[in-house]
Amino acid sequence: MKIGVIGIGKLGLIAAEVMADAGYDVTGYDVNNVKSSKITVMPTIQDAVLGRDLIFIAVPTPHVKEYSGHIPCMELEPKDFNYDIVKSVLNDVNKYVTQNQLVVLISTVLPGTTRRELRPLITNARFIYNPYLIAMGSVAWDMVNPEMVIIGTEDGDVTHDAKILIDFYKTFMVNDPRYEVGTWDEAEGIKIFYNTFISTKIGIVNMIQDVAEKNGNMNVDVVTTALSRSTHRITGPAYLKAGLGDAGGCHPRDNIALRWMAEKPDLGYDMFEMVMRAREVQAENMAEKLINLALQHNLPVWIHGKAFKPNVTYIDGSYSLLVGHYVEKAGVELNYVDPLTGDIYPSIRGVVLMAHHAPTTYGNTTMQQAEKQDFYCTIEPGSVIVDPWRYLTHEQVNKHGCTLVQYGNTRIIQ
Repeated sequence: MKIGVIGIGKLGLIAAEVMADAGYDVTGYDVNNVKSSKITVMPTIQDAVLGRDLIFIAVPTPHVKEYSGHIPCMELEPKDFNYDIVKSVLNDVNKYVTQNQLVVLISTVLPGTTRRELRPLITNARFIYNPYLIAMGSVAWDMVNPEMVIIGTEDGDVTHDAKILIDFYKTFMVNDPRYEVGTWDEAEGIKIFYNTFISTKIGIVNMIQDVAEKNGNMNVDVVTTALSRSTHRITGPAYLKAGLGDAGGCHPRDNIALRWMAEKPDLGYDMFEMVMRAREVQAENMAEKLINLALQHNLPVWIHGKAFKPNVTYIDGSYSLLVGHYVEKAGVELNYVDPLTGDIYPSIRGVVLMAHHAPTTYGNTTMQQAEKQDFYCTIEPGSVIVDPWRYLTHEQVNKHGCTLVQYGNTRIIQ
């Protein structure tokens, strides 16, 4: 089969290149000047879809910047995603396709959107909704090792078109995932509620972290490890490490959009408001810890890691920025260190929140080799290191003249 991909940005380009690596002839189009050595980038949508068997639509459905989760947003009016870009692309694609071609939409939308607003725009070709479970920074791996492949058809049956798509993915999937086929609305629901389950789970474990901080004599990891092993009734181990809140370009914004959905069909309650409010209050609690330490030691606050997770450049939905918002609001000096966002410092001194434990070494540092995996730079003596993940040890930190605070571990004897 020949493949076309419209929207070769952060997700679409890597997805297209994975398909090309599997031996498929892939063309792509994007409004930006994108280059690739693996796919043929076309100058127009028409060129990208001409003669293609499968046409994947991978364009964004954004919120406005203020809704990304990097600053408090609970007081803002709940809003749905913006579908202007995907509608424009579907309209353009429809001009050049035929019934011999299958259009596959992978953009995230709320339940009911495909049936109500998007499927009617494709009248000249067949259509499937197929959202991906992919994280920035691991797109290529996630593409071939998904927990499941979500496929939505009009009636939820494994139609001929769904089978074509399943057979296509089977040619390059590494982990032999399960294929979940439902209606367009069910596929939309699987994608969006998968994300909000993760957000809720993180909110709960970070609530336990707050309890440990306020109650005392508790190490949050003892509690969450016990819960992670309780797979019979309540949970599994994934996302049961307390630390920073849910972040990135998907999960916070998905919960914000679901708040809008809770109003429109009049569910009568808004669980998503609780999830997002807990996320913000938990960030404020963490900021309060940093502020108190900064005032106690007369030091500025540094946040070690500005991107929403290590090893990526993206700050969309960054929890570090949300914590930093509350620190700055209190009038305390704040800085970030993160080489991948351009915040580069050879050494720092202050109250340091270890939002990231560096997975690789950046630049020059005087730290011992074993510790280069933790720090982006030298942390000078006299600093207070606040580790919300509780990876660092007191011995490791003390020998450099620093003090360690394991956020979420308030046991008297540590």
